[in-house]
Amino acid sequence: MIKIQQNTLYGEAAARIRDMINEGKLLPGTRIPEKQLCEHFGISRTPLREALKVLASEGMVELLPNRGARVMRLTRQMLEETYNVMGALEGLSGELACRYATEAEVADIQALHYQMMAHYQRREIRPYFEFNQQIHDAIMAASRNEVLKETYSSLSYRIQRVRYSTTMIDEYWDQAVADHEAMIECLVARDGERLGSILREHLRHKLVVAAASGVIDESPATSAT
Repeated sequence: MIKIQQNTLYGEAAARIRDMINEGKLLPGTRIPEKQLCEHFGISRTPLREALKVLASEGMVELLPNRGARVMRLTRQMLEETYNVMGALEGLSGELACRYATEAEVADIQALHYQMMAHYQRREIRPYFEFNQQIHDAIMAASRNEVLKETYSSLSYRIQRVRYSTTMIDEYWDQAVADHEAMIECLVARDGERLGSILREHLRHKLVVAAASGVIDESPATSAT
């Protein structure tokens, strides 16, 4: 049993369940085993259900009236809608970052890019994705727009699973890296219009990769039993 500290019950429980979903320990469309998780975490049903409400607001789980909750399926419609909105947000972040980022922030983002490239060259996919996300987060932070950052953060949880479950074949991986190379060039040149355009297109590439990797649930919707 892995006990959770009292002062962070539902937040910590949400974080752990989120990790279990991202890592494939809780599969799309399956029920959340509330009793087992309560025993595993050493908590009562109340904080667990509060955690599930948090995850439902993030689009990670679906609350079922009087029947608990289940892991949200990654449907094509959900991913398309999410990527379209996130593409618009990332595009705007790129435009604003080119306007407001300090030279130190640009240098930090370049350093993250070089570290990401090292993992790409060694085909180390997990650390590659970690630095990849740090780059996007740093560009978002440099936008100096708190509402933009909060909206982006709330949506990013919905597609985190895609990152962990996607198999990157060379064609798509090479394209993703080419996108990042162009992003850095635009950021250094303070070309906000082009960086915004690249970031929007970059999100569309991710949807193509998700579809090619077979992580999208193409089966028709069914009611919970």
